[in-house]
Amino acid sequence: MSRVYLDWNATAPLRLEARAAMAEAFDVIGNPSSVHAEGRAAKMLLERSREEIAEALGASRADIVFTSGSTEAAALALEGQGLACAGVEHDCVRAWCEETLAADVQGRVTVPDPAHATLQMANSETGVIQDLPQGLAVSDMTQGFGKIPLAFDWMGVRAGFVSAHKLGGPRGIGALILAEGEDRPARLRGGGQEQGRRAGTENLAAIAGFAAAARAAQSDLAAGIAERLAEMRDHLLRRLEDHDGNTMFPGRESRRLPQTLSILTPGWKGETQVMQMDLAGFAVSAGSACSSGKVRSSGVLRAMGVAEQDAGCALRVSFGGTTTPEELDRFAEAWLSARARWQSKKGR
Repeated sequence: MSRVYLDWNATAPLRLEARAAMAEAFDVIGNPSSVHAEGRAAKMLLERSREEIAEALGASRADIVFTSGSTEAAALALEGQGLACAGVEHDCVRAWCEETLAADVQGRVTVPDPAHATLQMANSETGVIQDLPQGLAVSDMTQGFGKIPLAFDWMGVRAGFVSAHKLGGPRGIGALILAEGEDRPARLRGGGQEQGRRAGTENLAAIAGFAAAARAAQSDLAAGIAERLAEMRDHLLRRLEDHDGNTMFPGRESRRLPQTLSILTPGWKGETQVMQMDLAGFAVSAGSACSSGKVRSSGVLRAMGVAEQDAGCALRVSFGGTTTPEELDRFAEAWLSARARWQSKKGR
């Protein structure tokens, strides 16, 4: 049987709309900073794409600054800000912040001083969606954009950032979103691109693919994809649930992304599960994909109060619009068989 890809939170498959937009953009030969006709054509495509992404974000009054991805955008947003964050944040956020905020056992974070804090929209490992307070300094919107409705202009957040490949766009392109009146100094200097905030010729084909993916994701949301995926997630949870309470689902009592499920069976290493599922034909993850291919104990789960020895026993299943219920049922059967084998060996 064909392999089943269930690691969409690491990177989503490239949407056909994004592929087509990129192919068309490759024929636009000008540099957007050039003043001749070819340059103006490139500039027109660049700004049209910027407007389409802003529309998808609900950020009509915000500035969109293109970057190489969320990690660079996070650095632009956070460097020198001295903000507080929680241990459930992505490493690219925690690298710039002081971990003084606490998460509860369901992964929810309370922010007493929003003006001096950063808080993610949704967690990549557990899918837990946070309630973003008004006046929040920065939000990592990477996992939420395109998966749940959002309107940046109404959120009261001063800055946010996103990445195209999480919603079916190309890898290597992302954006910093700055609320009206908000600014950040450039980290890459040498040219006046991106309103002087990020030097370097813009990656026009990737930006066009990003815009196409954002449009397609918004269309999917309007058509009710989130509700359909949430039903599939909950069906999978019920199939995997171990009624003796051994297997847990971190964050299950919180509002979560519709297509993300964290599965934790104490004593059964996540790394082992990933390899067993890979051999069975399923691509899943033990957590964030940003650790140079290393499988390690989850800092997110530790921040939620999971014991060190158990935080390395989680498996993440994430899927999307082309995933079928039959594929999730096949995964459930393979995983349950593997768990039964592990329990049998453990009981010897």
